[in-house]
Amino acid sequence: QVHLMESGGGSVQAGGSLRLSCETSVYIPGSVCIGWFRQTPGKGREGVALIRTGAGTTWYADFVQGRFTISQANDRNTVWLQMNALKPEDTANYECAALLPTPVGWECEGDTDYGYNYWGQGTQVTVSS
Repeated sequence: QVHLMESGGGSVQAGGSLRLSCETSVYIPGSVCIGWFRQTPGKGREGVALIRTGAGTTWYADFVQGRFTISQANDRNTVWLQMNALKPEDTANYECAALLPTPVGWECEGDTDYGYNYWGQGTQVTVSS
């Protein structure tokens, strides 16, 4: 059983930075989709950033606008989300998610959370103005 464990959330002022970490409980071989979604009470869940491990290809939501960077550790057990220039509207519970196994040819995109079958507990990010 794979578990995803997030850390790094917190409270910052607008313009500040945070780095979120998602650590997997076991090594995941092959090339899989893993990354971040966020959820707010009024808005529901939306994709933020995803990465295809091994290949390193990435997907970002339009609202990221170059402010966030997703990356993976060499051992691929950890995925990070560096968030810069944070805005109050980035306030949300950020959840790490993985699609296991990821079918060959599957596009790692976050327009929907369809297929993502492993989820962490989430880490809260609060940005004040």
